[in-house]
Amino acid sequence: MRKRTLHRGLTAFWWLTLAFLYLPLAVVVLFSFNASNSAASFTGFSWRWYERLMGNEEILSAFANSMILAITSSVLALVIGCLIGYGMYRHRHRKLGWLIVLIYLPIVLPDIVFGISEMAFFVQIHDLTGLLQPGLGTMIIAHVTFQIPFVALIVYSRFVGLDPTLFEAAKDLYATPVKRVVHFMLPTIKPALISAFFLSFTLSIDDFVISFFTAGPESATLPIYIWGAIKKGVSPEINAIAALMIAAVAVAAAISLAFSRRRLT
Repeated sequence: MRKRTLHRGLTAFWWLTLAFLYLPLAVVVLFSFNASNSAASFTGFSWRWYERLMGNEEILSAFANSMILAITSSVLALVIGCLIGYGMYRHRHRKLGWLIVLIYLPIVLPDIVFGISEMAFFVQIHDLTGLLQPGLGTMIIAHVTFQIPFVALIVYSRFVGLDPTLFEAAKDLYATPVKRVVHFMLPTIKPALISAFFLSFTLSIDDFVISFFTAGPESATLPIYIWGAIKKGVSPEINAIAALMIAAVAVAAAISLAFSRRRLT
């Protein structure tokens, strides 16, 4: 009897937690189809807010900036993070506590501290050399710096899960270093690489704080655009943008999770 009561209580708590997490998102998606101009009441379904998005040049520009930023930074972070992850695996028997701290630091550091630090750094470099003027380039560099640790840790965990004798077997079969990378390492860690890419993509497209501090006047992303537009009040058009972002992040997260599970099997 007590076990059944406990089970029902935990089940109810589970569903309440899910409702607490996802009901706000469901409300945003629902009101993005609102036929009314007001975001306070729902009067019926309409696609007109999504149609207005397609004709808004500012939103399209912000969307293009978000996609360029997310894809470029994710690719760069994937390459650099993969090399760091492999280096951590190769030297895992050494005392590299300081390196682990440096890898985890961007993950645990508050976004606002990280963003302000990046902004101050770019301003100093620009004042001294004229380079790194705030814009899409500085945003890409800033995003790469906080994406790399996630990629490195995912790749490192994949290498740790491999049988070390596989590397020796590849050497015994006279595979050159290039062949070992192309025919053994990359196919083996491919699920981890895909998972890391989509995780980086999700983090980038969803980021506001770091993007805000490192952006230029012509490099606004969708989160920055929403922040500026929401000052005038929440409109169904803003809900439509948020709904599309929720869908994009959900798809990227689902793909990342699928390949993560594949990586563990």
